[in-house]
Amino acid sequence: MTPDLLIRNAHALDPATGLDSPRDILIHHGRIAAIELPGILPAGPEELDATGLTLAPGFIDIHVHLREPGQTYKETIATGTRAAAAGGFTTVVAMPNTLPVNDSVASLHWMLSPARNAAVNLCAMPAATLGSLGETLSDYEALANAGAVGFTDDGKPVLDSDIMWAALVASARLGLPISQHAEDTRLTGGCSMNFGPVAFRLGLRGMTIEAESNIVERDIQLLRDIEKVEGLRPHLHVQHVSTAKALAAIRLAKQQGLHVTCEAAPHHFTLTDEALEHFDTNAKMNPPLRAESDRQAVIAAILDGTVDCIATDHAPHAAYEKEVEFERAPNGITGLETALGLALRILHRDHGLPLAKIVTLMSTNPAQLIKLHDRGNLKPGSHADLVLFAPAAAWTYSAEVSLSKSKNSPFDGAPMLGQIHTTLSEGRIVHRAS
Repeated sequence: MTPDLLIRNAHALDPATGLDSPRDILIHHGRIAAIELPGILPAGPEELDATGLTLAPGFIDIHVHLREPGQTYKETIATGTRAAAAGGFTTVVAMPNTLPVNDSVASLHWMLSPARNAAVNLCAMPAATLGSLGETLSDYEALANAGAVGFTDDGKPVLDSDIMWAALVASARLGLPISQHAEDTRLTGGCSMNFGPVAFRLGLRGMTIEAESNIVERDIQLLRDIEKVEGLRPHLHVQHVSTAKALAAIRLAKQQGLHVTCEAAPHHFTLTDEALEHFDTNAKMNPPLRAESDRQAVIAAILDGTVDCIATDHAPHAAYEKEVEFERAPNGITGLETALGLALRILHRDHGLPLAKIVTLMSTNPAQLIKLHDRGNLKPGSHADLVLFAPAAAWTYSAEVSLSKSKNSPFDGAPMLGQIHTTLSEGRIVHRAS
């Protein structure tokens, strides 16, 4: 049992309650026991002076690849969650594209077992279809009873419309989201980057924006049809949206009252496909980095509320896997330790998004999206999942010192804004800046 801890003189920022002012916070048995104006709460056996720091609900990343089981040379649940803690995350949602695929109660129990030594709260979205093959639904009811927070074949789309219909209906009956990797793979075979002038110059085949938007538009139409025919209200969550066209479809669907949410990844609001001019495989990902017009569309969609959360799509790969010809290199970059630094630099400093909105995108909204009612806020009684950070601190990211097992980041040496000071998971300090 963790001892009582009093955090003194923090600037508490909690969009869930509207709190944005100095507070002391008392932690008892891993929960928030009280939060008061400075000087009211009695001294505790342990104290942490947070003068000059912002205190927010710990960040929640609903899209993380932890590679275990099966690819522990890239990452393990232990190393990935330590990297998460270093980035201020106190809950991460593991994707199912492990070896074997997480598509059964047994594999879900194995993943969520305390024996995996997760440093922070670990959740999982098992595969939407058995083996992520897109042919037969997994056992949603059994998986939900075992703790699943949603279903996804991430890394692959649920391409067949009938299967996607069945997935949305089954998940709607359980009140859980289907999280879709929107890619029409019939259009992207042999493609390794965004379609456009950069791909033309490099002599590479590019993915069109329609490869993403076609699936988004198809899925939104399925929501309309299911509401009409089945009388259900499915929740479609669109992962790592990267194009203006897909965002326009999501924006319209929200205006029409459909239950659609979406996420944006920091790399898509920070970089464009010009980062690939020198065939840097550490900038190769899927969806690919897009043109500047799409990057600006992602930022605009964050600013106007179309985007519900920031998710990293943390995808570690070993160095030798990336040190090959560009077209042979796997997609994906690490991202847990750079998410806040990029969000504050690009969205807060450059585009004026209030700090509270950053916290909403990284904590409040993702908690609500996967129904973690006692996380993602600073209410008494909630888990003491907390992050203390210095929002104005400038620093430079070094992949070499990353706590992830893999170092495949295009942001090595990049400037960041906002430095994590301390991360607490259920009252335990799981990361403290050196």
